[in-house]
Amino acid sequence: MLDLRWIRNDPEAFDAALKKRGQGPAAARILELDEKRRAAQTRFQELQQRRNEVSKAVGRAKAKGEAAEELIREVASLKDELQTASDEERAAGRELEEALATFPNIPADDVPVGPDETANVEIRRVGEPPSHAFEARDHVAIGEASGSMDFERAARISGARFVVLRGELARLERALASFMLDLHTREFGYCEISPPLLVREDALYGTGQLPKFAEDLFRTTDDYWLIPTAEVPLTNLVSGEILDEADLPLRFTAYTPSFRSEAGAAGKDTRGMIRQHQFGKVELVSIAHPERSEEEHEYMTACAETVLQRLELPYRTVVLCTGDMGFAARKTYDIEVWLPGQGTYREISSCSDCGDFQARRMGARFRRKGEKGTRFVHTLNGSGLAVGRTLVAILENYQQQDGSVAVPDALRPYMGGVERIL
Repeated sequence: MLDLRWIRNDPEAFDAALKKRGQGPAAARILELDEKRRAAQTRFQELQQRRNEVSKAVGRAKAKGEAAEELIREVASLKDELQTASDEERAAGRELEEALATFPNIPADDVPVGPDETANVEIRRVGEPPSHAFEARDHVAIGEASGSMDFERAARISGARFVVLRGELARLERALASFMLDLHTREFGYCEISPPLLVREDALYGTGQLPKFAEDLFRTTDDYWLIPTAEVPLTNLVSGEILDEADLPLRFTAYTPSFRSEAGAAGKDTRGMIRQHQFGKVELVSIAHPERSEEEHEYMTACAETVLQRLELPYRTVVLCTGDMGFAARKTYDIEVWLPGQGTYREISSCSDCGDFQARRMGARFRRKGEKGTRFVHTLNGSGLAVGRTLVAILENYQQQDGSVAVPDALRPYMGGVERIL
């Protein structure tokens, strides 16, 4: 949610920011709705004041033994008018809030302006893609040849965009999650959380998935929603709370399944594990002080990159342009891992600084010691990493000519010392 006072004070800046996001001007409409709400508030307050005055006049008239019937009728009439005015005020407030909820976050000043991924800017590249002495296969060919990756049976059970992993690949998936969680909790100071996988609508509204992206989510028949990422429950741990400044930053991590309908990705990545309805992910969330959220963003991104460094997987990091950022983000770094089977880099993590955008929707604040007022916290989230895509990257980068796959050194303690699989 954007700051309404900022829009009032600088409508031109609001429209300029929307233009960077590829949207048309909207300040005039927001200010019109704001004025409508404020007029309704004023009308309600005036009626309240008049009712109070008339009620006191009734009391004075009765105390003096004077006729008060006309005043009593006015009080009754004002009661009906107050109810109408209250309904109008709530309706105007709801209309304004619903309009504000449709606008994306304002991009940071240093975010490149552009319409889509073609305007993203690479900021670093780490590691060299492996040079195989044979034609590199993709993860589907590797997994299906060993019988450890089964899309056919998954489709029979659940439909398209699902997979069954068995044996050593199932163990590798579990090993990756444990390795990532241990790294983030033991070395980087994140607190491991085991959150709910079903959430209420308010939680998704708070992090910005609703109302705009309802079609990308799975909903149960009794109005629960399957989480599209652990960002939702982790960030909402502070929803509606007032935190102490000394407790910031709060850092949370969780390994959970994530569920996405991929409604906007029809026909994309239909082969393999790159884009599925259900996938495992280790999520990172930070609740940060506004003056240190940029520093926290760099820290979170470095934590995610360290996973790839320890696994010795080549990657690059790019800053997303205004047209490619997520709805709630003010700045995003994408980390892309090299996939020999595709001969390109593919996203394996997005680390986003959301500023106070989500905090305003959730009502998450903090208080400075000795001060009465409160301020909104800043929230950040990132993948640390997507486990399925990391498994894909290991299969493709560590594949051997005989069809086996070497296990990265960092994972061998989690694999019982096994050096090769498949």
